[in-house]
Amino acid sequence: MKKFLLLTMMILAGALSSYAIFDKYTLNREDLPEAAREMLDTYFPKAKIGMIKVDKHLLKKTDYDVKLVNGTKIEFSNNGKWTSVDCGKKALPDNLLPKAIARHLASKYSGQKAVSIKKSITSYEVGLDDGVVLKFNALGQFKEVVTIGN
Repeated sequence: MKKFLLLTMMILAGALSSYAIFDKYTLNREDLPEAAREMLDTYFPKAKIGMIKVDKHLLKKTDYDVKLVNGTKIEFSNNGKWTSVDCGKKALPDNLLPKAIARHLASKYSGQKAVSIKKSITSYEVGLDDGVVLKFNALGQFKEVVTIGN
């Protein structure tokens, strides 16, 4: 029984470590889908790429993690649409936020900067520079405060 358990754990460890062989690290923008390159050109035209990680999954589609030299981290889906942008303590680029969310932030959080955004099919989560994270539905309507920072 112990041998069987040990063998099973070794096989599982080998299978999990094999995921790493599917990842590719590069600096070449051409490894990104066209939509991702366009997004970078539109919102980060002068930023230099520090690293691109091409995540190839066994059962899922490929996704892309981009880190810019200025510290900004951007995640893209397999078709090149951004799924999250984290600018650290710097403000997100103008026009990256949906208009409804930008209007809400301007009226309720005018003294703060939006520094991160994460989108899914059903919602957006926007991080402010003071650590507060706000949740919006897919139409940009405010739903709730998810995290209260400092």
